[in-house]
Amino acid sequence: MGLFKELPQSLTEVDIIIAGGGTAGCIVAARLADADPNLSILVIEGGSNNDLPTVTFPIFFSQNLTPASKANIFYQTAPENQLNDRQVIVPAGGVLGGGSSTNLMMYTRAQRSDIDAWGVPGWSSDELLPYLKKLETYHGVDRNNSHGRDGPIQVSTSTFTSSRLQDQFISAVEKVGWPASDDLQDLDSSNGIGVQRALRYISPDGARQDTATRYLHPRLQSRLNLHVLLETSVIRVLFDNNKRATAVEFTRNPLYSDPSTPSPSPIHTITARKTIILSSGALGTPPILERSGLGDPAILTKAGVPVMHPLPGVGSSYEDHQLCIYPYHSSLTPSETADSLALGRVDPVSVIQRNDPILGWNAMDVTCKLRPLSQKDITSLGPAFEKAWKRDYEDVPDKPLAMMAPVGCFPQNPAIIAGEGADKQYFSVSCFTVHPYSRGHVHITGPELTAPLDFRTGFLGDAEGVDVKMHVWLYKTQREIVRRMSVYRGEVSVCHPPFPEGSKAKAIELSSQLDGEVPNIEYTHEDDAVIEQWVRQNVGTTWHSLGTTKIGSVVDNNLNVLGVSGLKIADLSVLPGNVAANTNNMAMVVGEKAADIIIKELGL
Repeated sequence: MGLFKELPQSLTEVDIIIAGGGTAGCIVAARLADADPNLSILVIEGGSNNDLPTVTFPIFFSQNLTPASKANIFYQTAPENQLNDRQVIVPAGGVLGGGSSTNLMMYTRAQRSDIDAWGVPGWSSDELLPYLKKLETYHGVDRNNSHGRDGPIQVSTSTFTSSRLQDQFISAVEKVGWPASDDLQDLDSSNGIGVQRALRYISPDGARQDTATRYLHPRLQSRLNLHVLLETSVIRVLFDNNKRATAVEFTRNPLYSDPSTPSPSPIHTITARKTIILSSGALGTPPILERSGLGDPAILTKAGVPVMHPLPGVGSSYEDHQLCIYPYHSSLTPSETADSLALGRVDPVSVIQRNDPILGWNAMDVTCKLRPLSQKDITSLGPAFEKAWKRDYEDVPDKPLAMMAPVGCFPQNPAIIAGEGADKQYFSVSCFTVHPYSRGHVHITGPELTAPLDFRTGFLGDAEGVDVKMHVWLYKTQREIVRRMSVYRGEVSVCHPPFPEGSKAKAIELSSQLDGEVPNIEYTHEDDAVIEQWVRQNVGTTWHSLGTTKIGSVVDNNLNVLGVSGLKIADLSVLPGNVAANTNNMAMVVGEKAADIIIKELGL
């Protein structure tokens, strides 16, 4: 296999360099290798190979988020005032395959209106549909031929479903007022709003469908000119006097350096004869550009980097979906949740040895795309929200405000519920807003690879305060859904807003289900303020970082970096607008689209 931790001395130049072996980068490398087996391609990946149990078995995905894991890169912000001076940690895929190797594997697509709102030639929903289909083998209902049948990535229900939790959640969503659909991801049906049984990036036999395994590894067996350099960090891109990208500087990733060797690893250079593609993600690509002298001149000058070409958009307009998770007590049995594994009640090795079907589960059996149903809900969130609704949502019926999914376990630190007994089973509701107004940034502070980043998520920082109002609506909505499920036994109070004594919204714990017609909870203005404060103290990332090198400000519609030649970007940083979807699908589409662009430009 062409996997290396040090390049052979004979390899000093290649045709194509791909800086980042993440979700999109693996696709670009594989498709180019197929287009011309004689094309020499080097992928430089900062992490290790992805042959890890936490990657292979979907049920263990949360282990990639533990602080000791090297499967993810953990970007940390400075304290953010609007989040009560909290520092937010945002993980990004840190092994071959990037986020596709470490994410939650939920299959959702962007809305048609999301894509068409970009207004970018070549990037309309109809123009991207062939790539949406090309990447997948879809094992679900396909009423309008909008899904793929022979792509590398399997999309299925996998090997396990918590059927009672799934059925009751869907039924409760319908009771509250949204329709059920057998396919919210076909770009058209039901205006894309409602609830459906989840499909996942997991094969029918339970294997994670990441792009390293499904695209890159099979080619490494047969394409002698395809090389992957692991555990290696790209420092910067080098240019000639005509501003053409000609080479990259790289060194061993400090995370993998020998701690007994105090001296820094040497810096190496490799030349690209044709094209260099940056594919290091929304948080990894901007620092490479800035260290290369491409970015806002004021930021570069402050960091001590000579300006090679001014590009003020680099690293700005950071976006991420903004997440809160709410746990509940339940009457579910141990065989219906992942708590036995999540809370350390069973030995993971024994689960693997018996090839338990739960290994192929991601604990999420439902997906929802929701928006307010009534004018009363809209008005209740205040004039700023109502103004934003009329401007951005009212005339776009397929545009959700948020996404939601039940999670079949207690998803937070087990110490929180350590005294509650091993017989208890939980479920949670994951809620995130999909078109937040707040923006952040990521910039370098020095020319060195090890210089700290100036990173801010900007969560809930929009001037009108609309983002936090979205979460007020979302908290109330998910709670009304859950209360209409017969397995509901109350809130895990320490993980919900601390409503005061006497509030009708105060968390409860039940010994049996709520009977009869369940009335909606009545919230006061004081209760709303408690929710807002709770959200500011707890909102976090969905790991859906994007938009830091947007099409139109940093790259053109063929993904060429503006003002230079020979340099492209292919990752989620190029998206010109957010999408109402888990972003893994869009990262793969960017990879497929980028490969097609490059193949045509090379005349292959």
